[in-house]
Amino acid sequence: MTPALALCVVAKRGLQPTETCESGVAQRSPVKATERMTTYKARAIDTIPLGGLLIGLFDLIFAFTFYGLILGVPLLRIFQTVAGGVLGRPRAYAGGVPTFLLGIVLHFLVATCIATVYYLATRVLPVLLRHPVVSGLIYGVVAYFGMKYIVTPLSAIGARGTLPRLPILITELIGHALLVGLPVALVAYRSARANNSQMMDNELNYSHPVL
Repeated sequence: MTPALALCVVAKRGLQPTETCESGVAQRSPVKATERMTTYKARAIDTIPLGGLLIGLFDLIFAFTFYGLILGVPLLRIFQTVAGGVLGRPRAYAGGVPTFLLGIVLHFLVATCIATVYYLATRVLPVLLRHPVVSGLIYGVVAYFGMKYIVTPLSAIGARGTLPRLPILITELIGHALLVGLPVALVAYRSARANNSQMMDNELNYSHPVL
């Protein structure tokens, strides 16, 4: 069997949607990679650990830069506040360096949870993988309000988060959109593309007859 006819067989079996047959000649029709991602999903092993790590690092840098350097919040106090979600603010603020380090650990734990939620969302809504930039920016804003109005009230802090002054609110929303939502969305998109390519290669290798 000629390579062209072999490709036609693959196309007729529906294993490679980008191949068509006319008079025994295989022709490739253009299909965008994003259009095939409704079939193949992002992988948890790729998306969650790397997404959580990037969210944690970027948000940590944002916190030290914006709250610490610009607003003048003491550096220890920034992540002691995070530890306050478990210990309560009085104990966290009185705990010194240990509660600061606990806050950093909890910070990365929360970042991993945010990445996990986005990964699970792509399993239910594959369209998120087709528009990673828009999906990521929106998800970052959703994560911001989710932390303020759901996670914080359920923590040891207890009180519902209040909205800060408008300039701070805008900065925080932009920071969450660009540094929280967008990184995990791009990681999931990259994982889905890699998974898609691997599955397509496996299908072709399985379907090709020995020439």
